[in-house]
Amino acid sequence: MEKFRLLRSLLLEEQVIQPQQIHSPLSIARQDLERIHHRSYHEAFSRDQLTRPEQRRIGLPATRPLVQRTWLAVGGTLLTARMALRHGVACHLAGGTHHAHPEFGSGFCIFNDVAITARVLLDQGELERVMVVDLDVHQGDGTAACFRNDPRVTTLSVHAASNFPLRKVSGDVDIALPDATGDDAYVQAIGDRVPQLLDQHQPDLVLFNAGVDPHGSDRLGRLDLTDAGLLRRDQLVLDAALRRNIPIATVIGGGYDAMKPLVRRHSIVVRAAVEQARLHGL
Repeated sequence: MEKFRLLRSLLLEEQVIQPQQIHSPLSIARQDLERIHHRSYHEAFSRDQLTRPEQRRIGLPATRPLVQRTWLAVGGTLLTARMALRHGVACHLAGGTHHAHPEFGSGFCIFNDVAITARVLLDQGELERVMVVDLDVHQGDGTAACFRNDPRVTTLSVHAASNFPLRKVSGDVDIALPDATGDDAYVQAIGDRVPQLLDQHQPDLVLFNAGVDPHGSDRLGRLDLTDAGLLRRDQLVLDAALRRNIPIATVIGGGYDAMKPLVRRHSIVVRAAVEQARLHGL
């Protein structure tokens, strides 16, 4: 959990953002969490009553700080989405827990913050269509499961074909890449597809999971992107949305490496967002 504090500090120290740009969320309301997750599941997690197999599937112990952060992080993604709707682009310094299904958690993911955020905004009439652009190295199986019967949400997942989860859940568009895919091949794979999908579905909001685990040094990734490749990727997605006047909210997604390079990698999407906001006059 230390990376979240260090990411905030890095962005402030290097003046990527200013203190007045930072907003603190409230924890997600229970009734909003239950738009996606079953009450029996979230109560069992929050009360440390999950079975051992359920805990192993998540891979994290239900400590009080983790429970508090989990509820707060979902509130942060919802706040980020609402700020993006107001300002054009906004970045959450956490989020992207896309392996969480309605009735269980998996792969370090407990609640699916992006799915909850999309469902809240749709159900409350704040928008009509959402696109999830998930570029974490692992397929967004939980998000696909959450929206398999909801035509208001379009999911795009670009991931390593041979990586976790073993059993993929088909979303609207899944692009499975071979091991060791590098910068040029990756950008080529998404360069036309993202703009095409935006034109086809015309969402009112893009929720962008900018996981950094496609990096070649990531311990749990199987692709071979560099820092420069991650920056090109993020610039491409942000530009594609903003040039169409589609608000975009980003979450940091996965990343597994030594703390210092990992935190710097997670800062890339914020740097790209600041740059693209300026270029698009936001």
